[in-house]
Amino acid sequence: MPSPSPTRRITPLLGLLPFLRPFLGRWIAAFTALAVAAGATLTLPVAFRHLIDQGFAAGNRGHIDRYFIALFAVSMVLAAATALRFYWVSWLGERTTADLRRAVYEHVLRMSPQFFETTQTGEVLSRLTTDTTLIQTVVGTSLSMGLRNAFLLLGGLTMLIVTSPALSGYILLTLLLVIAPILVFGRQVRRLSKASQDKVANASALAGEILNAMPTVQSFTREPYEAARFAASVESAYATALQRIRARSWLTAVVILLVFAAVVFVLWLGAQAVMDGRMSAGELSQFILYAVVTAGAVGGIAEVWGDLQRAAGAAERLLELLALQSPVADTGLPLPLPQQGEGLRFEAVGFAYPSRPGIAALDDLTLHIQPGEHVALVGPSGAGKTTLFQLLLRLYDPQHGRITFNGIATHDLALAELRSQIGVVLQETVIFAGSVADNIRYGRLDASDSEVRAAAEMAAASDFVDALPEGYDTFLGERGVRLSGGQRQRIAIARAILKNPPILLLDEATSALDAASERAVQQALDNAAHNRTTLVIAHRLATVQQADRIVVLEHGRIVAEGSHAELLASSPLYARLAALQFADGAPIEAHRMV
Repeated sequence: MPSPSPTRRITPLLGLLPFLRPFLGRWIAAFTALAVAAGATLTLPVAFRHLIDQGFAAGNRGHIDRYFIALFAVSMVLAAATALRFYWVSWLGERTTADLRRAVYEHVLRMSPQFFETTQTGEVLSRLTTDTTLIQTVVGTSLSMGLRNAFLLLGGLTMLIVTSPALSGYILLTLLLVIAPILVFGRQVRRLSKASQDKVANASALAGEILNAMPTVQSFTREPYEAARFAASVESAYATALQRIRARSWLTAVVILLVFAAVVFVLWLGAQAVMDGRMSAGELSQFILYAVVTAGAVGGIAEVWGDLQRAAGAAERLLELLALQSPVADTGLPLPLPQQGEGLRFEAVGFAYPSRPGIAALDDLTLHIQPGEHVALVGPSGAGKTTLFQLLLRLYDPQHGRITFNGIATHDLALAELRSQIGVVLQETVIFAGSVADNIRYGRLDASDSEVRAAAEMAAASDFVDALPEGYDTFLGERGVRLSGGQRQRIAIARAILKNPPILLLDEATSALDAASERAVQQALDNAAHNRTTLVIAHRLATVQQADRIVVLEHGRIVAEGSHAELLASSPLYARLAALQFADGAPIEAHRMV
């Protein structure tokens, strides 16, 4: 996924409105609490002014007691409003982040494999973690702090003008000096924030790729090499982050210095006014407090602005991800699938992978598979066997021709309905980090324990499962690391059997089994294939000699089809492949077709 251009504004945050709008009532409650807290803060300097002028200066103890009681009451209101504001905005931050993560994850789950040809899973995980955390910080903390400081800034400036218009004029003039560094350094912070997030995503993608390939890394003793690669990626992210931190530090320092220098200068003028009798001591105290509040608000807004810029970059990346549309999607008005019909048809299908345009994986392929027919697909590597499976599942759509199921084009069927009719056992077995029962039940989530056990028995898996420490409740670890390759494959076969679909797609489902298990599983698959359409990608011809029909593919085209005996006589390619695999009637494992 290409990196977007650097964010120059915070408008991408407006794209989060759909996630914020459902909680309008809570936003109003948080905003009200924030306004009350800001108002209480702005009331304190007035109370101090009257305390000084009418209490201390006049020597009136009654006034002093009343104003201290008033100050305590204001502090109670401030404390309650601040606590409520913190609770509501924190709740909104957590809720918005959770909804955003869920929306992004659900969207990615619907993307076709074409998306993952150009996007690393580690990069997606970085979006779900790092970027959403930035947004959580803004929504749950920075946004409310920014609004609070904006309230204090506007209220403080207003009260400064009310207290002393002349001194306030000087304050407003000096604020113009603060705007320039915010604009200059702010732009640099935005650029570096975006670059920093990209570097972190790259490091996450690299780590995810290597951690999923640990056996290969360790078998080639490449641990130092991979550690060095990751260290270089982390250092690059660190260097960019350090540049961003320096820019934000300079921004904060310059703003605070300019603001407080202006405040000190104006307060000196105020002290001269008190000495000349043009202001009371209480008025000067009130002006000082409002000046401090205003200066603090400006510094707070400068810091929050940096957080908003970082979050804008994160929001832009997440919203771009949400805006991506899968080229494979449901049609507007899907047609119902007839329960009976003519089976599967591939009609002049042409397809090239998006990452390899111009190289046809399937070229004008036409094939009709009758309901209940057992068809084997054979051919050398790159012939198009797996591609045919992927098009049937609508993981991709063909560029030419069409595929029909019982007379209805698969493009006109709802994806969920189409895929519910198909069970798949792939050569690269997928086992999830759960129990044995969880992995088998993935084929049908509402299956009972007895149905799970029956599927395991049909897949010749029940014996080794019963021998596991906790049987069907045994945790298998990430990618099923606690099982052998053959055991993982039998779990996957049980999963497909439990689904009980009318169509079975088997990508050499017995390739990782020993001879005894292969015979048992092959018998189970033959039983499972009874009265259902079965397509088998055959790597070993010995496993498909009893198929109703064998289809030979080469360079994306069908070059021959028939029975094993017919093809030996009529297809030079099939005969050559068979000769490579059989010697004196025994399969030669070293010459398996891939």
